[in-house]
Amino acid sequence: MDSQVHNKSALHVQAGIEKPATVNPRFARGKRKKLTEQPASWFLEGIRKGDRSILSRAITLIESNLPAHRKLAQEIIELCLPYSGKSFRIGITGVPGVGKSTFIEAFGMHVTQDLDKKLAVLAIDPSSQRTKGSILGDKTRMEKLTNDINAFIRPSPSAGSLGGVAQKTRESIILCEAAGYEIILVETVGVGQSETAVHGMVDFFLLLMLSGAGDELQGIKRGIMEMADAILINKADGDNKNRAELARRQYANALHLFPPTESGWIPKTQTCSAYTGDGISDVWTIMDSYINETRINGYFDHKRKEQKNYILQASIENNLKQNFYNNEEVKKLFKSIEERILSDEISAYKGADKLLETYFKNIDFG
Repeated sequence: MDSQVHNKSALHVQAGIEKPATVNPRFARGKRKKLTEQPASWFLEGIRKGDRSILSRAITLIESNLPAHRKLAQEIIELCLPYSGKSFRIGITGVPGVGKSTFIEAFGMHVTQDLDKKLAVLAIDPSSQRTKGSILGDKTRMEKLTNDINAFIRPSPSAGSLGGVAQKTRESIILCEAAGYEIILVETVGVGQSETAVHGMVDFFLLLMLSGAGDELQGIKRGIMEMADAILINKADGDNKNRAELARRQYANALHLFPPTESGWIPKTQTCSAYTGDGISDVWTIMDSYINETRINGYFDHKRKEQKNYILQASIENNLKQNFYNNEEVKKLFKSIEERILSDEISAYKGADKLLETYFKNIDFG
């Protein structure tokens, strides 16, 4: 009797329904394998088929500093090399606020829609050590291009050394070319140190500028102008058209004062409006003329060979640096050497010698 009353009590806890799993079982079953669980040949097959998801995963391996990831990444690159080198590589830079994202989208849509070519956009921002997020915004601003099946947009990580980021971008170019992308656009954020690195990995270097900002030749280094194969005055629309044309003439006059280029190409100046689309097709006409002229005089192939030699040297320097700082004996000694330098017990030069001596004593030459 008491038992029956107890069972009917409001305090009795009913069995209820079974608690759902914290992870959706369908998601768990369909979860992607770890990056290193697939062989390099699997990545090659997906890249050659134009699978953007697999291409992205392969670039993630390239960007990783984990030894296992780097090993697999190098295997993928070796397999992709025979299918690379057939694209036209364009470097693009410009002062902040010049409208790089708007221009890239307008130019990119012209490439994919009007020229019927496949385009890959690789963004590189080695100088942004603090925010680490400035590039990622570019992808969200280029909505049309992001949704274009013939376009691939990939921001590079901003953290790390300039040399390291540049090397990873070069390796990403190889993968994009193997995936069939005919135009590779490498974007730098801002005007600064990264331009030299990008100039060393592209065929054509485009400098975007603005008009109406006072003296048109102020605020930009002469060295960057010397690297440019074309200077483009953006936002040439509405009331700004006349100012843009004036700026174009000023830049054209300035370029005539520079020594002749090694390629024999005379850098061009042009106005355009990425917002309205005016002049976008003319930009490609300039690039196409450059390709034809430099292929005929042999400079195009000469520069590609120079780039390979530069990549060799840069890779050696970058790998040596990584190997040095990852050496266990160097890691153990580094802190004490640093403290002795800061307390003026030894000079920084002496400290560097001691660390290098330790490194070479403990290095494994296989």
